[in-house]
Amino acid sequence: MSTLYVIGTPIGNLEDITLRALRVLNEVDFIICEDTRVTSKLLARYEIKKPLVSYFQHSKFSRIDEIIERLSRGESAALVTDAGTPGISDPGGVLIKQAASQLGNTVKIVPIPGPSAVIAALSISGLPTDSFLFLGFPPHKKGRQTFWKQVMESENTVVFYESPHRILKSLEQLRDTLRVPSPGLRPPSPFGRGEGEGRKIIVCRELTKMFESVYRGTIDEVLTQVTNAPQKGEYVVVIGPA
Repeated sequence: MSTLYVIGTPIGNLEDITLRALRVLNEVDFIICEDTRVTSKLLARYEIKKPLVSYFQHSKFSRIDEIIERLSRGESAALVTDAGTPGISDPGGVLIKQAASQLGNTVKIVPIPGPSAVIAALSISGLPTDSFLFLGFPPHKKGRQTFWKQVMESENTVVFYESPHRILKSLEQLRDTLRVPSPGLRPPSPFGRGEGEGRKIIVCRELTKMFESVYRGTIDEVLTQVTNAPQKGEYVVVIGPA
């Protein structure tokens, strides 16, 4: 039986990797990664030398057959992403699905838990975390209106990712969405629950990295803070419930 390990890797600080993850990376036959340059830095930091197979958004379908074939021969592999946990808003989910469906009981798919930008942001948000809605990245064009509608109507804390090139546009659209009155206004809770523009927002930039920044406040306050700071790195946006 072959084994496919799904390994969470650091989202910034290379020290945020588990001892188990390092052991497994040393033991597998090959490592499946997004960008070989990014993964090579992590492996070099811990003196791990293993063959790398590049598997990213635009090559995922062309590489699946090769990877499935190697697993069918009994090889073991580690699936990693550039940052965080594979399969979570990440192309690795397609590979995991295909391995499970094509190889069935002949492959063991094993999670090796690790860092998650979603959980890291929620843990410092001060917002309700017993139930939350994670939406990944907002669509570039088609579906954006539906995306913001989900945010507006959610009675749970909402989390999404955004890139530095689109963060201001997304926050501006979020502001415009929150200005639209919604029915059934409720009084605020101790967690800061509020309607529309009064909802609490936390924007995290470059989590665990040297220039980590966290912006808190209403949408207008946070938008001002983000506008006045460098728009670099990856962002996690956390929005309090309606």
